[in-house]
Amino acid sequence: MANPLPTIGVMLGDVTGIGPEIAAKVLASGSLADRANFVVIGDERVLKLGIAEAGVTLPYTRYTSIDEVRFPRTDLPLVDLGNIDPAQFKRGAVSPDSGRLTGDTLKTMIDIALAGKLDGISFAPLNKGGLHQGGWKFHDEHQMFAKLTDHSGFFGEMNVIKEFSTFRVTSHVALREAIGMITPERIASAVQLAHDSLSAAGHARPRIAVSALNPHCGENGLFGDEEIRIIRPAVDALRARGLDCTGPISSDVIFLKALRGEYDGVVMMYHDQGQIATKLLGFNKGVTVTAGLKTVFTTPAHGTAYDIVGQGKADPGAMEHALRIAAQLATARVGARAGAASAA
Repeated sequence: MANPLPTIGVMLGDVTGIGPEIAAKVLASGSLADRANFVVIGDERVLKLGIAEAGVTLPYTRYTSIDEVRFPRTDLPLVDLGNIDPAQFKRGAVSPDSGRLTGDTLKTMIDIALAGKLDGISFAPLNKGGLHQGGWKFHDEHQMFAKLTDHSGFFGEMNVIKEFSTFRVTSHVALREAIGMITPERIASAVQLAHDSLSAAGHARPRIAVSALNPHCGENGLFGDEEIRIIRPAVDALRARGLDCTGPISSDVIFLKALRGEYDGVVMMYHDQGQIATKLLGFNKGVTVTAGLKTVFTTPAHGTAYDIVGQGKADPGAMEHALRIAAQLATARVGARAGAASAA
C-alpha cells in the first residue's frame, strides 16, 4: 500500500544560527511522525552539530539521493549534500559564505520538489543579510522562491499564529514605496490569496478583515483618502464576488477583533502593520508561509537568534509549528491533486 503521508523536506537553516538545534529538537521528539514523512536535506555535519547542541538522540540514515529514501520507516532519512562544514564558520554572526550555501541548499530542495519528489519544504531560520551578501540578490527568500519556481502572478507571506493569520498587500519595500503600490488589483490579489490559503488550511469559509492605511481610516478623508478611493471599493467588489471580507478597518482595532475570533485572517496594507501584532502575540510560535507558489514553504517567523547560538536553550516551538503547517498544507494539496485525477 502506498504511504499516504506527504513528504516534507527539512532544511536546517543557516549554520551560523539556532536552526540546526531547533530542527534536531523537533525531529527527535517524534511529535509529528503521524503528520508527514520528514527527510533532512543538507550536510551530515550540520545535522550532527544540531543534535549535539540540542542534547538529543536522533537516529538517522545517510543517503546521497532522494531516490534512495523509502517510507514508512522509524528513523530519519538524511540526504547528505556534503556542502557545509560548520567548522569553517563563526557561529552567531552573519556570514556571506554561509548565506550562499544556505541558498544553494534551498535551490537543490526546490529542484527536488519541482521534480515531484517533495510535497513541501520547511526550513529553519536563515539570515536574509547573509543570503543577500552571499549572492542571492533578492529582498527576501520569498522573492527567491518565486524566481526559482518560475512563478508568475501575485504571491505573498502568510504569517500564522494560533489566533489568526495575516497577509500583505505590500511587503519588504520602503514605506514610501509601499503606499504607492496599494492598488485595487493588489488588494484583490492579497484577499484572494488569503481566501485560498485559509481554505487550504481548513477554514470552510474564511472570514477576512482588510485593514485601513491611514489612522482612524482617514477620518472620512480628513487625513488621507485611500480608504475612500481605493480600499473600500476594492473590498466591496470582492464581497460582490462572494468572498467573506470586511473593511477597511482601522489598524489600531483590527487585530483586537481578530484576537476575539471575529476573523480568520487579516490583510494588511504594509509589513509592520501585522508583524508587530503577530510577533507580540506569538513570537516563539509564529510561522511564515510563502503563499501562492506551486511548492509549500514554511519557516519559523523568528530569526537566527545569534545571541543564544550554541547554548542549547533555543525554543523549538515555532519550528514545530512550521513543520506541522507544512504537513497540513501539503496534505491538502496532495488530496486536491488526487481528487482532480480521479475526476478526470
